[in-house]
Amino acid sequence: MIEYLILAFQLKQKKMSINRIDTTPRMSRIVEHNGTIYLCGQTAKDPTKNITEQTITTLEKVEELLEKADSDKKNILSVTIYVRDMKDFSAMNEVWDAWVEEGHQPARACVEARMARPELLVEMSVVAIKK
Repeated sequence: MIEYLILAFQLKQKKMSINRIDTTPRMSRIVEHNGTIYLCGQTAKDPTKNITEQTITTLEKVEELLEKADSDKKNILSVTIYVRDMKDFSAMNEVWDAWVEEGHQPARACVEARMARPELLVEMSVVAIKK
């Protein structure tokens, strides 16, 4: 019985473990809990570019962070995409469709949203699992 309680406690401790990577006073860029990876919202490397270029560089940043967290785009569970204006939906989807691998399409939502800075056209929030 004591061995069972010790094992149960150890499992609970393991499940409660949270690993935060690239943490600032405001947030963590990556949070990992129990094999699930959460990325903070990712935006374009150069927000002065058009929706196509912003989507490309946003996805590049997603891949870089997933690699840092021992994952990749094949292990993405879900993505929430925020676009400043739905008129950009088709152009964003062209980039997305070329990027996502067949057989590894995650659950996805896309909504129009007011961005933190007016020049941002797209932002992505990603949940994935470790490799």
